[in-house]
Amino acid sequence: MKGNAYRTVGPGIYREDGGLLYEDFVPGEVIEHRPGRTITMSDNVWSSLLCLNQHPLHIDAVYAEQTRFGQVLVSSLVTFGIVNGMTVATISAKGIANLGWDQVRLTAPVFVGDTLYARTRILAKRESAKRPGEGIVTVHTTGQNQHGATVIEFERTILVPRQEADR
Repeated sequence: MKGNAYRTVGPGIYREDGGLLYEDFVPGEVIEHRPGRTITMSDNVWSSLLCLNQHPLHIDAVYAEQTRFGQVLVSSLVTFGIVNGMTVATISAKGIANLGWDQVRLTAPVFVGDTLYARTRILAKRESAKRPGEGIVTVHTTGQNQHGATVIEFERTILVPRQEADR
């Protein structure tokens, strides 16, 4: 995995420069995204209400205690947003556009207090036929909880610049 963490902006002066260019993506390689993120009740309630998801399982502890989960369940949009967000610094910080998310699967429940971690495998890449100097990269991301259980997985396709276009 290549990628430059810093860019020289002057003599002895460097600027953080996250993200990968098209040439840095190698199909088959895996990136572990850190640090992890522990989910709080505020994360869940605020995000649920922001998205107008008023299902009591996500925002009403008394209701949630009476369900099969026995506690508040973190909204899937919160889980998706956090796990996808963990990948941005490496996978799409230089991205031109997200082209889509596919095959999103929620494979285990997430609860307040769980800590999530993400891992991304590079699936494929190709030069853009319509946009010289850019390429299309497809990745598969999994989110795991603190016990190593996969809680979410999805594929994502991103348009990224080629090295010569980044100069």
